[in-house]
Amino acid sequence: MTISRRNLIKAGLAAGTALSMPSILRAQTSPDTRTVRMVMADLTVFDPILSGVDQTRMHGYAVYDTLFAVDSKGVPQPQMVEKWGVSDDKKTYTFQLREGLTFHDGSPVIAADCVASIRRWGQVDAGGKLIMARAKDISKADDRTFTISLKEPLGTLINILVEGLYLAVMREKDASRPATEQVTSNIGSGPFKFNEALAKPGASFTYDRNAQYVPRQEPPDGFAGGKVVKVDRAVWQVIPDQQTAFAALQAGEVDFVWMPPADLFPLIESDPNLELQVLCKGGTIMYLRMNFLQPPFDNVKARQAMLHLVDQEAFMRVAYPDPRFSQTVTSIFGNNPLYSNDENTGWYKKGGDPERAKQLFQEAGYSGEKIVILQPTDWPESSNASQLLADMLRKIGVNAELAPSDWGGVEKRRKSKGPVEDGGWNILISDYSGYNPINTPFLLANGEDAFYGWPKNDEYEALRAKWIEVDTLEEQQALAREMQGLWWDFVGGVLLGHSLQPTARRKSLSGLLEVPGSYGFPMWNMQKVSA
Repeated sequence: MTISRRNLIKAGLAAGTALSMPSILRAQTSPDTRTVRMVMADLTVFDPILSGVDQTRMHGYAVYDTLFAVDSKGVPQPQMVEKWGVSDDKKTYTFQLREGLTFHDGSPVIAADCVASIRRWGQVDAGGKLIMARAKDISKADDRTFTISLKEPLGTLINILVEGLYLAVMREKDASRPATEQVTSNIGSGPFKFNEALAKPGASFTYDRNAQYVPRQEPPDGFAGGKVVKVDRAVWQVIPDQQTAFAALQAGEVDFVWMPPADLFPLIESDPNLELQVLCKGGTIMYLRMNFLQPPFDNVKARQAMLHLVDQEAFMRVAYPDPRFSQTVTSIFGNNPLYSNDENTGWYKKGGDPERAKQLFQEAGYSGEKIVILQPTDWPESSNASQLLADMLRKIGVNAELAPSDWGGVEKRRKSKGPVEDGGWNILISDYSGYNPINTPFLLANGEDAFYGWPKNDEYEALRAKWIEVDTLEEQQALAREMQGLWWDFVGGVLLGHSLQPTARRKSLSGLLEVPGSYGFPMWNMQKVSA
């Protein structure tokens, strides 16, 4: 995931009443039980190595298979791999592929494809870079077998392979393309085939069941187990207006709406044919990231001011108003029971502490300079939170200015490391899930190599580097406390709250798999009955 997987499907706030569906959409729909129609975010990037946004990742799940996948408990399980082992010195991992793996063009999946795919993924994924730095060699032994040979042991290697960016196994000729260049063929070995002929960018994308796919024999469990497709076709529809999408759901013209706005929850729950369901059980943490490279947030006092300014309950009320699906969070490891802790959280105060924030801005030498907040207008939750933040800052005398644009504009501008007068920025609001500090971008603090905002703290980074060296959960928990203690001193980012996002579906659609984390959902196992 990577973080910053934007939920662009939630464009436009619902007014609470359904509109009639356009006749063109009705003409395209069909009551058959072998086709599932889903209202999803617009899909603009198809390469899951190039982008970690939710919609690209879900496209990747459908089209590309992967070596390992996590079950509902977050434990990695073999997927394309039939069996694997590690040498006595813990430096050489050997993997053997399952039989019957073929790409959508009919060519067999061989070890060389896996090697090329790992190498491409390793160019950009944080954990993948770690593997590549420690790798002596990654090579095929025969068509079904490949090895990863390391210079030194890396006990978390299997976990790294399933975290961060989706390790989509592609044909060698596609995976040989640089990770910064998009692969456009959409030919994988996954349970669905992407129907290029029916693709209508900005409107709909079609996925057909891959009749040649050989699923694992285990029952489905999270992202792991047998990927059994129980329908002939899944149609990914883009309906930006939420009222129109809801009307289509009510009318049975679509089966599923990914991430409906909270305004519609009462209407959904009052309809006997509809149901809310939380598929991504880990949820997400909304946060604000300050730009460490530009004033005033190059000064730690200004960053600490933001920590005291934030009223998490207020942010959750404007972003995720249904209290069933949101809560406060003070640990950078979220509310995850494994690593969450209360180290150095004395700053937290219900309602925030604006007077303390104002004092810290003064101590930082702030004197009225403009502070630019990036505001994604097509992501309502972040847009609302950005407006609330600007209002909070203005109330303590800070010259806050919103920079509204669609998410594409935010993505472009957040790359700028220059001053605001040259197109730069000061504050970005986004979200993250996943709490492994090795490949969760939000948890990196390695300066200009870090995620946008580029936090830097060498002492914290030295602790983060130890994560792969410790062997027990108890050691990781102790390390998590140390890391968090430092984080809240240099303030690598500020948390705004934790949320779960339910989906809306017709009750005639069942079998949607609940998964750990917040990385979207898999399209296999779904099935329909007549309404």
